[in-house]
Amino acid sequence: MAKPVRITLIALSVGLLFAVSSTALSQSRHTFELGKSEFLLDGEPFQIISGEIHPARIPKAYWRHRVQMAKAMGCNTIAAYFFWNYHETSPGTFDFRTESRDLKTFMRIVLEEDMWLLVRPGPYVCAEWDLGGLPSYLLSIPDIKLRCLDPRYMNAVERYIRAMTDVIRPFLVTNGGNILMLQIENEYGSYGNDRAYMSALRRLWKEAGIDVPFFTADGPTPYMLEAGTLRGAAIGLDSGSDSAAFAQAHRHDPTVPAFSSETYPGWLTHWGEQWARPDTAALYREVRFLLENGKSFNFYVVHGGTNFGFTAGANSGGKGYEPDVTSYDYDAPIDEQGRATHKFHALRSIIGEYHSARSEIPAPLPTIAIDSIHMHVASTIWANLPPARKSVQPKPFEAMGLDHGFALYRTKLIGHKFGKLTLTELHDYATIFLDGVFVGTLDRRLGEKTIELPKSDAAAPVLEILVEAMGRINFGQALIDRKGITERVTLNGMTLMNWEVFPLSMDDRMLRRLKPAVADTSRRGTFFRGTFHLGMLGDTFLEMTGYRKGVVWVNGHNLGRYWEIGPQHRLFCPGPWLRKGENEVVIFDLLQNEPAVVRGYEGMEGD
Repeated sequence: MAKPVRITLIALSVGLLFAVSSTALSQSRHTFELGKSEFLLDGEPFQIISGEIHPARIPKAYWRHRVQMAKAMGCNTIAAYFFWNYHETSPGTFDFRTESRDLKTFMRIVLEEDMWLLVRPGPYVCAEWDLGGLPSYLLSIPDIKLRCLDPRYMNAVERYIRAMTDVIRPFLVTNGGNILMLQIENEYGSYGNDRAYMSALRRLWKEAGIDVPFFTADGPTPYMLEAGTLRGAAIGLDSGSDSAAFAQAHRHDPTVPAFSSETYPGWLTHWGEQWARPDTAALYREVRFLLENGKSFNFYVVHGGTNFGFTAGANSGGKGYEPDVTSYDYDAPIDEQGRATHKFHALRSIIGEYHSARSEIPAPLPTIAIDSIHMHVASTIWANLPPARKSVQPKPFEAMGLDHGFALYRTKLIGHKFGKLTLTELHDYATIFLDGVFVGTLDRRLGEKTIELPKSDAAAPVLEILVEAMGRINFGQALIDRKGITERVTLNGMTLMNWEVFPLSMDDRMLRRLKPAVADTSRRGTFFRGTFHLGMLGDTFLEMTGYRKGVVWVNGHNLGRYWEIGPQHRLFCPGPWLRKGENEVVIFDLLQNEPAVVRGYEGMEGD
């Protein structure tokens, strides 16, 4: 390898950086260390310009394209959350190979594209992901405490750390790879103050074989930094937007460098809100400050992707329960389908003022429109119930080993037969039926807990409550967010006992085994099926305005949730999930019995 060349913080071009520091990533070993105020690559100051993407939110076939897009914008590094619950859905069973779980291939692509890598494996990550990345099986323990030294939690954490380390160890910079640093936890100072817990996590990573520098990420306030940082670990600031933030970090620990671990080009959106469109002037001002002062930073996110399936999380701020939409476009510089936005070009230009040479922008990927997909009623939830589980009181999903989906709770009314029905701690959305007739809905998002149950002529009326889990809370003190009916059901103050519970995972196996049935006009909960033929493939967005609330699958791939309240009405369907010839769409709608036409568009609404 050539003699190391000094890497300046301001004037170095991205192209020169790659020529000096990254071209030989797969051929030569490098060193990466923490100086007192700078990161040191091969002993020389190095400015990290990182773009965050999450492999779990992107089809595997598109990983390289998204990395190349980040590189073309001017990034020299990729940061990535790895979601624990995406890889271990049941205790001790890990999947690092199928679909977008193949982390070795992802990291190899980043390496082949001459990009450095920051890994953020948690165990907790937030990221607007279900339960912040923690596996839901932990919540089957009634009194468990998360993100602390509860031994039951820590036993699972240790198992995860050892499994994850086996995957990432070959890519550490100390082993000739491109991983520069690993993050410990995430924004812990916003949650708790168990510094022994943070130290224990670092010790576990080290014992498992991680020997690169560590970093934390917290808001730039004294209490967050005191509770969430680790002595000797780089200080990530969410965000490091001005000199005051970096001064705060320096006062906290002057022996390590600080960087903006989350500089926000966009923001998240919840159901029922308007699309988040943050002020770009503030973003450009922050990026110029970071570049002019030689501060390392990470765009959170440079490309968001999609919360496919049931992976979207929820927040619990001042408005109560706030479930996230399926799209994780995030108003990011690279949009949901991988296209360069106006924000991308502006940031590319700003970075180019300081790092003039950049790679070419990859050509846009193919897109297609689909004129119409005619749907028909295929079945109902009622024709596809699994064997019932007996329960004196309703049980949450986790107590039944149900990770996501729906559950039907059924009981006979004895004593009180009508009146004020109350669901205590409904999580999250319920459709309610009496003697097979639809009564109404309850929405946790709106704080709805009660509904008036009408009179029935039956001697023992049958009450049915179909509950949808909308995503576990991923941030804050309400993190323990079990799903279903989590406490009890009362009618005029009387607790209803002796339930049958039907867990409905809505997974591939269940879909393959759907029994044909006609729509039940008195009830709701209908499956629709349609086919369409393609002569060419490309990305498309399925318009769901003809439907009300539910889930969509294309060729067995779960595109995620839709909801008539918006703001999202189109679901992203990646081209690699389509095939030439016949394709199949399956829709499950909670509220609608009549089929409607579905169309595919080349972009998201508003394009």
